[in-house]
Amino acid sequence: MAAAQDRSQTVDEISDRFVAQYTELDPVLSTYIGVAGHDRELTDHSPEGCGRRADVARTALAQVEALEPANARERLAKAVFTERVGLMVELYDAGQVVGDLNVIASPIQDTRGVFDLMVPAKSEQDWETIAARLACVPDAVAGIRAGLVHAADTGHCAALRQVEKVAEQCETWAGAGGEQPYFDQLVKPATAVAGASGTGPATAPAVGEALARELADRATAATKAIAELATFMREQLAPRAPVRDAVGPEVYALRSRDFLGADLDPHESYEWAWDEFFRIESEMKQVAERIKPGASLAEAAQALDADERYQVTGRREYEQWMQRLSDTALAELRDVHFDIPDPLMTLECRIAPPGGSVGAYYTGPSEDFSRPGRMWWSVAGSKDRFSTWREVTTVYHEGVPGHHLQIATATYVADQLNLFQRQFSWVSGHGEGWALYAERLMHELGYLGDDGDLFGMLDGSLFRAARVIVDIGMHLELPIPAGSGFHPGERWTPQLGLEFMLTRTVSDPDHVRDEIDRYLGWPGQAPAYKLGERLWLAAREDARARSGADGFDCKAFHTAALRMGSMGLDTLRQQLDVL
Repeated sequence: MAAAQDRSQTVDEISDRFVAQYTELDPVLSTYIGVAGHDRELTDHSPEGCGRRADVARTALAQVEALEPANARERLAKAVFTERVGLMVELYDAGQVVGDLNVIASPIQDTRGVFDLMVPAKSEQDWETIAARLACVPDAVAGIRAGLVHAADTGHCAALRQVEKVAEQCETWAGAGGEQPYFDQLVKPATAVAGASGTGPATAPAVGEALARELADRATAATKAIAELATFMREQLAPRAPVRDAVGPEVYALRSRDFLGADLDPHESYEWAWDEFFRIESEMKQVAERIKPGASLAEAAQALDADERYQVTGRREYEQWMQRLSDTALAELRDVHFDIPDPLMTLECRIAPPGGSVGAYYTGPSEDFSRPGRMWWSVAGSKDRFSTWREVTTVYHEGVPGHHLQIATATYVADQLNLFQRQFSWVSGHGEGWALYAERLMHELGYLGDDGDLFGMLDGSLFRAARVIVDIGMHLELPIPAGSGFHPGERWTPQLGLEFMLTRTVSDPDHVRDEIDRYLGWPGQAPAYKLGERLWLAAREDARARSGADGFDCKAFHTAALRMGSMGLDTLRQQLDVL
């Protein structure tokens, strides 16, 4: 008689055990993805810490690869796990993990940003948890520094541009620009700083006196560690950093596969993006003519910026505008175009703390939805006046039917997806592709009937097409084609990339300047939006063709697709081909 299968060795069990082991070694990731139990700790990004996580990934990968799935659901779970975790190991072995540094999503931003998810604190116990994690900041920063030294020693140091820009971010968080340091702002609701410092009337702290003092002291120590890291990067790392930004074909292929979950043909994608850019540009010109007859794209944008109908003044007012738009989308799409369960009906919209790259981003809910999904908007400096025509489509991208519906749906279907699939796995091509697809979908559903808002959506889509061109072009240093109307025959450089984005799109110049730094530090990520949207659109049309125009149920297609969770684009295409 054959022995019974050891259920601890199913794909789901190994995947869930991997998440538990990995998040224990990466407490920051644990908080970001909503896995409870590690909120008092920070992640060790030293070479040793990175090595321990790589060992966990390598062991789990071998175990899952050796399994024969019991059914179709397990086959999908195995495909998702081996593709994602296999790339984690491959990136580590290629020297792309230890000492990772870029302006948007590297260990130092994660270490600082995880505290955003811990406020507002609702109890003294919450503040105790924050105090415990604050105490870890100096050691966490030391680990990051050790990783940066290791990367430099092994020939994997980030480019000088990234080093200098991240040093600047650290200086902002440390209060070098005259603003209150980030960690002081974080603990201020609990410590009543004004009364304690003698600069204002005494105010009773929100916690006990001992904890208030502990929070203040640990905030000061955290700020000191961040400031010292900035000094280290400027004085010791910058002289060792390469000036060249382009990573070249080999690194680009690997990093692109990480973000897409598919092998990229960079030359085909580059050519397709030019065609897509010209198509969208032509459509924008038609809308611009309706906004202001005879106007160029830039002149139409200026007209919209000057139109009081599209203006919001004040950061709090802008936050409220986002919230109203998001709430309306949730209410009106529910049960009509999407299945949206009760826990997903809460989406908080917030202005992000200063110091990060300009733009919007989303953080998902915790497993039990006690922490809801949140849309964050990081704005430049003292900016206090906002043009909404640019950003209606962004609310749909980050919120509903974009990232919130996508990520929170995967969290919700715990009976269908293992923990790795619903909380751990994230592929930019899948996720950002869906969110960009969601923007176009809202136009199809009639939510962008206003020409200003439609112009904003098209501007965003043009911008994403330009990203594919510029990201691939700069990192592979490709020639600019004849007929482009932009430096034909020259090879892409960061300077040409910036000029192209500033002159051939109408996006906010502050945002554009940040974007170029982002592309150069995060190779292969920016094209994932448009290339992912391309796949989602093609898959929907294929499903429509299989069902016939009268038999196709778009709501059912979306529901089934979102409930599969995030996965690489090659795996996604295989799954969508049967819907």
